[in-house]
Order: sequence, then C-alpha cells, then structure tokens
Amino acid sequence: MLQIGEENVGQRVDNFLFNRLKGVPKSHVYRILRTGEVRINGGRSQASRKLDVGDIIRIPPLRLSPQAEIAVPEQLIRSRLSDRVLFEDDDFLVLNKPSGIAVHGGTGLSFGIIEGLRQLRPDIRSLELVHRLDRDTSGCLLIAKKRSALRTFHELFRDDRQITKIYNALLVGVLAKKQTEVNAPLKKNILQSGERMVKVAADGKPATTQFRRLRKFEKATLVEARLLTGRTHQIRVHSKFMGHPILGDDRYGDETANQTFRGLGLKRLFLHAASLSFKHPRTGQPFSVEAPLDQELSDFLEQLET
Repeated sequence: MLQIGEENVGQRVDNFLFNRLKGVPKSHVYRILRTGEVRINGGRSQASRKLDVGDIIRIPPLRLSPQAEIAVPEQLIRSRLSDRVLFEDDDFLVLNKPSGIAVHGGTGLSFGIIEGLRQLRPDIRSLELVHRLDRDTSGCLLIAKKRSALRTFHELFRDDRQITKIYNALLVGVLAKKQTEVNAPLKKNILQSGERMVKVAADGKPATTQFRRLRKFEKATLVEARLLTGRTHQIRVHSKFMGHPILGDDRYGDETANQTFRGLGLKRLFLHAASLSFKHPRTGQPFSVEAPLDQELSDFLEQLET
C-alpha cells in the first residue's frame, strides 16, 4: 500500500506506475489497471485519473526485471534536443519536439524526450511532462519544472477553453472548403499490446476540430488544425473521418497515398504542433509560443510547389 503525498498531486495514475514499476512493460501496467489489480482507495481506477493527497494505492506483487539507469547517448541528446528549447523560465519550458522520439521511454524504447532532458539538464530538480505528443509528431511540447506549475497546467488542460492548441498537417487530396469543422465523438481502445486505437463512435467522448486550408497542392492540402477538445489522436482520426487522412500516418492513413508521397521524399507523419497559448501558471499573464516547421517538412512543401 502506498499513500500519495504532495509531490505526486495531479499526476496521472499510469505515469505514477511507470515511475514506480521500473522494468515492467507499459502493456503490463495497462493490463493490471484494466483488470482492477491496481486499487485506489479500494476501487478500480482509469489510467488517466489524477492523484490527490492521501490517496491509497494498492499495487499487486510483480516480478520486476532489473533495469539499469537509462543511458542516453550524449551525442544524440545534443544533436536532437539541446537546440530545440523554444522558451524557458523558472516554471516550465517548451520544447520543439523532434519527430521519431517518444515523449518517454517504455516497452521497446531505450529512452524518450523526458529521459533525455533529465540527463541534459541535471541541474533541474523536477522535469515532468504536462501533456503528450505522438512519437512521430513534432512541435510544441510543454514540460513543467515545478510540481506547482504541473498542477496548474493540469487544471488548464482539463478545461479545453483555457488552452489553444494549433497544429499543421498535410492531408491527402484537396479540401474543397476553406474552413471545415468536424464534430465527431471519439472512443479510445487500448489493445493488449498497450497500443491506443481511436475511432469515431456514437458512444464516444465529444470531440471538435476546426480545419483551415493554408495551401493547396495537386494531390494534397496543408491545413491548420485547431483543437477545441483534447482527445487522443483527435486530428488524425478526424482527418480520416472527413476523407482526407494525414500523409505519413501509418495507423489511420491511406497506405497507397503514403507510398506515393514516400517516393517523393516524405519519410514521416506530416503533423506538427505549431503553437500553444495559455495563461502563465504563476503570473496569470497571456502566453503564446510557436514552433517553426522542421526543415525537412518545409523543404518537402517547396518540392511539391515545383
């Protein structure tokens, strides 16, 4: 039995378990949550539940595989992360996350963004992810440097009106309308492997995405996607739902189109978290940050123009 103290207030249950159960695959952590083997205050818990002071957690006995401290190659950290900080103060930092690196280590992954930053910046006592981006998505990633900031950010993210999230995406085909709003409820399933799959379903959670056409190409459209809700894989599933999946999406995309554009040089998911806007967690003043498109994406767009 474990009792939650101030240092873990506001942390998701699954993230708490990942930190406590070093060496246990993420898929197994999700399984013991689904089956009710993890109990909080005597009851079952969703993975996304936020912890509070005094919560009592029961974790079943598990055979843990020994795990040495994650070693991240220093050269890789410097080349992929050290020049990607867009903003930093005493409360938080915003990273222009590179594509191809998960936000944290897990099954089959030796390291993630957060482990890399912790080794790169050992002077910072606490570094905690405020939210997540998919492994192949680039752009604005918010990381708290204080537990107080993390708790405030969690409150902001619970209310979709308190934070503005804008993405850039390259979609299959040409959008006829300049602006399109998709209102389609989304339902999330976690497979036995721990992989998350999302689909449009009547019994899903409400989800709204606004798409604005930025540039038209012969067989693709660059859009700005504004999230009015914050569901898992929301832009990817809503793009597919309106018949224009994101290029390079190997989960929800069009494989034929992906192969065609791969031949033209697109080697990754074309989804980029372009900007975040919210009130500063300490001062309450409006704050906004933008992440420029990665050079490989900008170069690809220019190639499509020719």
